[in-house]
Amino acid sequence: MTDADPSSEVLLEAVIASLEDDKAEDIVKIDLRGRSEMADYMVICSGRSSRQVAAISEKLMDRLKTAFGRLSKIEGKETGDWVLIDTADVIVHVFRPEVREFYQLEKMWLPADQQRSAKA
Repeated sequence: MTDADPSSEVLLEAVIASLEDDKAEDIVKIDLRGRSEMADYMVICSGRSSRQVAAISEKLMDRLKTAFGRLSKIEGKETGDWVLIDTADVIVHVFRPEVREFYQLEKMWLPADQQRSAKA
């Protein structure tokens, strides 16, 4: 365990590194500070299949637990279409591409001028 109570920025870096290690695609990070009480950051990414979405999510939870002792809440892993991981400071959404396109969370949370430049 490296840090019992990491800052949201340290947690965000660990989340992004884990997603990149597991070949998540189209990683977008959204700064929610001052805009939402639910978290400081939101990260949205895609996996190529339901199996990869579930694997990315499981590995992320394992890494956060090992590195920070952080237990995360997870929803949607059973189907693997859209998995939500709530680490308290960083909310992570892992989608299959079709499901991500359908819900378009980036459009809800990012200003229009940042939607294409938000890639991590």
